[in-house]
Amino acid sequence: MKLTVLGATGSIGVSTLDVVARHPDRFQIIALTGHRQIEVLAGQCRQFRPLHAVVGSAADAQRLIALLRADGVTTEVHYGTQSLETVAALPEVDAVMAAIVGAAGLSPTLAAARAGKRILLANKESLVMAGAVFMAEVREAGAVLLPIDSEHNAVFQSMPHNFGYDLPKAGVRRILLTASGGPFRSMSLADMAAITPEQAVAHPNWSMGRKISVDSASMMNKGLEVIEAHWLFNAPAEKIEVVIHPQSVIHSLVDYEDGSVLAQLGNPDMRTPIAHALAWPQRIDSGVSSLDLCSIGQLGFERPDPVRFPCLDLAYRALRAEGNAAAVLNAANEVAVAAFLDRRLPFLAIAKVIAAALDEVSVAPLPDIPAVLEADRQGRAAAEIAVARYAR
Repeated sequence: MKLTVLGATGSIGVSTLDVVARHPDRFQIIALTGHRQIEVLAGQCRQFRPLHAVVGSAADAQRLIALLRADGVTTEVHYGTQSLETVAALPEVDAVMAAIVGAAGLSPTLAAARAGKRILLANKESLVMAGAVFMAEVREAGAVLLPIDSEHNAVFQSMPHNFGYDLPKAGVRRILLTASGGPFRSMSLADMAAITPEQAVAHPNWSMGRKISVDSASMMNKGLEVIEAHWLFNAPAEKIEVVIHPQSVIHSLVDYEDGSVLAQLGNPDMRTPIAHALAWPQRIDSGVSSLDLCSIGQLGFERPDPVRFPCLDLAYRALRAEGNAAAVLNAANEVAVAAFLDRRLPFLAIAKVIAAALDEVSVAPLPDIPAVLEADRQGRAAAEIAVARYAR
């Protein structure tokens, strides 16, 4: 299988390449992309010798070229959004790992869909922002969409193989997405007012990037996953529930009409869903150790606290509103999280900024990508105004 890895220098990209390196006879890297971590990308190019590499700017492209040519690596280096789209749709590429974080991942992931690729979707924003448009492109081009988020991959594994996007016909009563609860699950609201970026990015179970770690701490990540599950499995909001499971061993569950509940379990390591999607419908070694239930001892479950985690309710609000609401939600969250990481915004104000943006931008249909991008722009503009209002 020939692969393009979008976002190769991030945590998902690094884990993907770890799995690929275990099966050199099975996978070939055609293209790798990274934004600013040029040294890391250079090391990946030295190891995997892709035909193409893509970075964010012309200056970074020249820097990468110098690093690679000094070691005799002939990888062609490109830069910019158009180049991301190009390597996602190369004729020789069989599958695309879509692991660019945030709205920046939409256009190359959409290019992969239009080219009919097998898409290993780790960029949930593609569905949150443009679910209807994106899924229509997948269906029209005959692309194969395999979820990488551990929760959605678990649901995918727990569904009937041919459920056909029809939950009632498949006998599914509801989807249960598990959440770790993040580092602040038991913290008082008074203490949460003083949360620092360092605390928010220190996830107790998972190794993730800074933005996703903050989303996990606020439970916005779970809210985005609710919206993603809606599009992946054609599930209405009332059929998707969230349950806090601090051990992160059960990655999600599917509740059936006959009373059966099927779940996927495993150690909290993203290489498991990555390996599953890379080899599907077969199974391969991921490098993840076997789960030892006896050493874990007990598995706990809680309902999410809407007072401590208002971002989850905001995501349900956006999903039920339909149209551009989810795109506005995602844009506002990106702005608010960036402001928090820059120490301009208190942690508890992230939800306030998102709510203000949803209040400010009127709900409207999203018939195409230009409308998606306009909703993203409006959401960011409204969020920036709200950040100024709630700034430290």
